[in-house]
Amino acid sequence: MTMKTNVLEPSQAQIKKWARLTESVIRREEGMFPAEGVKVVEELLSGRWPVRAILLLPEKIKYWRKIMAKVPPEIPLYGLTRPQWQKLSQDKEPEGIMALAAMPPEKPLAGDFAFSGGNILILHEINNPANLGALLRSALWFGFKNIILSTGSVDYSHPKAVRASMGSLFHLNIVGNADLKKILPEIKKTCYLIGSNVHAGRAPRFLQKKAALLLGSESHGLPDDLLAITDEQWNIPGTNTVDSLSLPQAAAIMMYECTKK
Repeated sequence: MTMKTNVLEPSQAQIKKWARLTESVIRREEGMFPAEGVKVVEELLSGRWPVRAILLLPEKIKYWRKIMAKVPPEIPLYGLTRPQWQKLSQDKEPEGIMALAAMPPEKPLAGDFAFSGGNILILHEINNPANLGALLRSALWFGFKNIILSTGSVDYSHPKAVRASMGSLFHLNIVGNADLKKILPEIKKTCYLIGSNVHAGRAPRFLQKKAALLLGSESHGLPDDLLAITDEQWNIPGTNTVDSLSLPQAAAIMMYECTKK
């Protein structure tokens, strides 16, 4: 296997800028976000999202050596020291590879995005980045390739969301900062809109039509005004020995049930 040898040394200004990518406003200003870990970087390289740079921790070469064959020659490589890496990494035991992914242009909620090419997962005020990442991972698995995030939701480029998604977000169509009261009636024109309700509703079931699944936060669920727009509400039956399922668990069950045959 041939490896690129032109590994660059980053400047202190670059390290400082990259370290600030933990802040959502900086990610938007710079138009990029970090994607850490072998699996995450591999998924990024196999998707359509542009890559600004690859950062490497040389002492961890046993983890990332094989992936280097997939890195296009035009993408710059930077070798970091352990102290530099610790300023950027989210992991206590890093695999030593991180990509700087380019932020894609914001897609309008019009035209073909939300109304073609698979089921839709709509998320209302999801502010736990680990939960969001888990939801994106399940969404890709079950074929919900269109994701709509409401205003008040965590940024999908949050490092914890990116890592928890295991790179799944790089294969999804994601629109953020959506006004759900405005777009849900439009989505209903081409999709069967299901709302998750922790208090009432029918058990999840297979649907022979395009589905749009609407979920609220783990703490508060969906507000009544959004539930009122839905075509149907689902409630997952259980033994009631615990208060509720986690949001990622409930979402996975609902996505599975509405797509299985």
